[in-house]
Amino acid sequence: MAKGNKTTTTAVDPVGFIRNQVTDEQKKKDSLQLIELMTTWTDYEPKMWGSSIIGFGRYHYKYESGREGDWFLAGFSPRKNNLSIYITAGFDKYDDIMSKLGKYKTGASCLYVKKLSDIDIDTLKVLVEKSVSDMKKRYA
Repeated sequence: MAKGNKTTTTAVDPVGFIRNQVTDEQKKKDSLQLIELMTTWTDYEPKMWGSSIIGFGRYHYKYESGREGDWFLAGFSPRKNNLSIYITAGFDKYDDIMSKLGKYKTGASCLYVKKLSDIDIDTLKVLVEKSVSDMKKRYA
């Protein structure tokens, strides 16, 4: 059987991580706000995944290749240049939502935001909730 992710949950407190490791004050404030918001939106408590990702919920995946593992349903990481918000379902079917979001960049499943004030929080809520719902359906 192929191995899963190297990044797994840890016992580190996510709020403590933000308070002790994030030095940029705006990013710290935004990260603490994201913890509160994503806890409410996902109905999951935050968990540290690896050394710098805060994830909410969990799903188990198994690919045809045999690779399998666990990953979070939604999450974020306060990176040096931006907040990386993980929308695990990707963005392909959310064009209508993305058009209302504000100022951002994307990767495969990462939403890159300089600061939360650059985006519409209500739209982010819809995006996170739809992604989590879609991931739960896909991996139920």
